Amino acid sequence: MTQLHKINQAIAKHAIIHADKVALRGLDCSLTYAELQAAVQMQSQAWRDFSQEKSTITQPTIALAVENHPAWVVLDLAALETNLPLIPLPFFFSSAQWLHAIQDAGANIVVTDQPALFEPLFTNKIVRKTQWVIAGKTLTQFELQPSAKVTLPFNTAKITYTSGTTGNPKGVCLSPDNMMNVAMSIADATKVSPDDIHLNVLPLATLLENIAGIYAPLLTGATCVLLPSSEIGLSGASGLNIQQLLTALKESQATTAIFTPELLNALVCKIELGQLELGKVESDAALPSTLRFLAVGGASVSPHLLKRAQALSIPVYEGYGLSECASVVALNTPAFNKIGSVGKVLPHLKVEFTNDHEVIVTGNAYLGYVGQTALQSNSIHTGDIGHIDEDGYLNITGRKKNIFITSFGRNVSPEWVERELTISPYIAQAALFGEAKPWNTAIIVARKGSSTTEIENAIQHINQGLPDYARVTQWISADAPFTLANQQLTSNGRNRRDMIWQYYEQKINALYERQYA
Repeated sequence: MTQLHKINQAIAKHAIIHADKVALRGLDCSLTYAELQAAVQMQSQAWRDFSQEKSTITQPTIALAVENHPAWVVLDLAALETNLPLIPLPFFFSSAQWLHAIQDAGANIVVTDQPALFEPLFTNKIVRKTQWVIAGKTLTQFELQPSAKVTLPFNTAKITYTSGTTGNPKGVCLSPDNMMNVAMSIADATKVSPDDIHLNVLPLATLLENIAGIYAPLLTGATCVLLPSSEIGLSGASGLNIQQLLTALKESQATTAIFTPELLNALVCKIELGQLELGKVESDAALPSTLRFLAVGGASVSPHLLKRAQALSIPVYEGYGLSECASVVALNTPAFNKIGSVGKVLPHLKVEFTNDHEVIVTGNAYLGYVGQTALQSNSIHTGDIGHIDEDGYLNITGRKKNIFITSFGRNVSPEWVERELTISPYIAQAALFGEAKPWNTAIIVARKGSSTTEIENAIQHINQGLPDYARVTQWISADAPFTLANQQLTSNGRNRRDMIWQYYEQKINALYERQYA
């Protein structure tokens, strides 16, 4: 019996023992475990019938572009049930990236709740268009003309597209076992129980939320609350209404949630401001008492931010992972928590290091990338630099390819400095450069309303906590925020350093030239 059956069997078991227990709660609907199992079985049969009808198609591949909603989970679980590869499409992708993912993986079915966004992309390739309803959500399925056949690694269940330094994201092929290994380890490490209520804050197309925020809770009989981004307070790739997010946490009575560092920073600032204004936490800025575990990941988290959160009694725990390992690799927990680390390595994995301290993860490697030869090794060279400390915690210090060496021979990991800069209430984004230079220059994107003086003071304050070789000596105000549109940001929110450097190279070099003039 493969681990694929474990989530299906867990839901079936909950459907018998706790038939009326709510599994998924949406804005205007909910599904009990019994209703969830029935909906999954119905959708699974519909896709089996489709496969039999299209006898020339040996294995349909499904692209899914649906807002956070119980229907998303039904479709995802039905794809697992019927062994159909699924491609979650994030709404923060561009149209070009959607098309790339669909064509790259050879998807011949696209299911969406926003057909007006996708129908124009397919021009004359639509063979059939059908609509149906799941949990009150109207869905549209586009059947597309067969494209060039794409051979996926055997047992591919999910293809998650993750961006790197190029414009087109890469398709990471994962097996059911890949995903269940992580889900079970997370459920055990975080002590998820049937009493838990998980608020799905991140898009379900994000692998971390899919596995840690859906699979882990459902394995244990907990409840997932799935709300549209507008109700969560999120808009686009970076829009945030933190008060709306706090309200969603309270009204859902969430016990667990997953944040990015930027969301955590906004939460901490909101609560600190409430204390500053009234000498106590305002009712609308208070953290809900139900929250017991707030995971934070997706990017490096400043220890200073975590300490501020700790001082506010926010139960936040940093983790680390990558798509090629089916998301989470290490995680801090209430039992084992050390600020500055990314926690203990999950038990199904083993971590080693190269001579230059690159992290190698063994034990749950992806099947391969779409269009490339299947992976032959169970070990992943992560590209991250790190070490295990004396207490057994994994520490990540930067990206191997991003480390630069100053003209004085000092190695600088720019992510470390940028992380400290962007927890300032005056700095929204930052990119640090200093390769072969005597000192470092930062490109700064100011937060709305921030003055030059406020940014300068913030940089000087941050410099006090950095060694001299990592400090920001000069800074340049960015002409515009780093975004997907100007190709200065990847789709998962990381700086595209090559593009930022190309744009600002002349201005940066001019600063050094003036020094020696």
